[in-house]
Amino acid sequence: MVFFILFLSIAGLIVLISIAKVHPFLAFLLISIFAGISLGLPLNKIAASMEKGIGDILSSLVILITLGAMFGKLVAVSGAAQRIATIIVNAAGQKNIPWAMMTIGFIIGIPLFYGIGFVLMVPLIFSVVYKYKLPAVAVGLPMLAALSVTHGFLPPHPSPSALVTQFHANMGLTLLYGVALAVPSIIIAGPVFSSTLKKIPSSPLKSFVAEELPESQLPGTFNAFFTAVLPVLLLIGTTVATLFLPQQSPFHPLVSFLAAPSVVLIIALSYATFSLGIFQHNSMTKVMGFYTDAVKDIASILLIIAGSGALKQVLTDTGINNQFAAVLQNLHIQPLILGWIIAATIRACIGSATIAGLTTVGFILPIMLSSHTNPNLMVLSVGAGSLAFSHVNDSGFWLFKEYFNLSIKNTFLSWSLMEIIVSVVGLMGVIILNSIL
Repeated sequence: MVFFILFLSIAGLIVLISIAKVHPFLAFLLISIFAGISLGLPLNKIAASMEKGIGDILSSLVILITLGAMFGKLVAVSGAAQRIATIIVNAAGQKNIPWAMMTIGFIIGIPLFYGIGFVLMVPLIFSVVYKYKLPAVAVGLPMLAALSVTHGFLPPHPSPSALVTQFHANMGLTLLYGVALAVPSIIIAGPVFSSTLKKIPSSPLKSFVAEELPESQLPGTFNAFFTAVLPVLLLIGTTVATLFLPQQSPFHPLVSFLAAPSVVLIIALSYATFSLGIFQHNSMTKVMGFYTDAVKDIASILLIIAGSGALKQVLTDTGINNQFAAVLQNLHIQPLILGWIIAATIRACIGSATIAGLTTVGFILPIMLSSHTNPNLMVLSVGAGSLAFSHVNDSGFWLFKEYFNLSIKNTFLSWSLMEIIVSVVGLMGVIILNSIL
């Protein structure tokens, strides 16, 4: 019955948005109420659950998405993205652009959270797409596949790091095995899979792509590259400093403050305001006008993500993830495969990779210990499972759909399939490693 209600909720959401043309934010709220009532959540708690879900997801994303949009807009209109795109294509060759995007995504994905990497790299993707008239999904997906894999497989990202601790795994070995699995996962789900998606129609948000400027008006190569990657440099630098700086050091609180992604983006945007704005002969009023336009363009995206947070929280509060996990726990399946199945099922139900991974721990840990399963591989198995089945209750699904301006059907055929490929290839890699070690 629980599965049937979940199916009705997902189907209802798709019907409301695709057929009835209801705005996704309103559709999410209506389906959240339906799911809460149908799954037995007390009526007096449904509204509070929705509000908590919206608050939680916006508290972590609204600063990143808003500042990222402003930053991306300025990188675009200043000509910095045009300069960077030209250099990348000249270096890699137009045929190898998806591979170049994949490589960039993997490198920046190791230190960056997925959401930050997404909003910072999208302007670069769109600039290459529009300048060279390339298919947006085929160019963008390899980079986003790399960001997704690093988010789910590799420490120091939150979910794999937490799994390492709770499974009592070795951080270094898990990272080493994770890289070994990440490379084939990214290649297959990125350039190889995206090559089949060249005909998917996509008109990405033009807010992040400006009209092509003459060479004389473009910022210098160093200025363009340094400003664009400044958030990445700041995050890497502060993260490394936090790891090596003694806790008792008087500078530790300052470095921890500067390491916060929101603070990093504030610093980067402030620098870009001058390096790509004022020093490029734009007035402060004009630069602020760019930022205002950027916020207008992503306002609807913020609402949609907020709505997905409401549904995720309602489903979480009903305990549906624990119900599914308890049923799956009784199956007599190899522990590494069972861990993947439980995490993948919870991910499909809840929409959050982090919740899926951490919820799985309590159910699979006793089985892992009794069977003497390799804890490092269990971290990767659960991490791979937590990436599977991204659909309408996942904020990443909507980020991709709205930024790339896709239909729900084509988002399933591109984004959702990419996540499934990443997850399945990851599991296959875990099984192969388990047979070797």
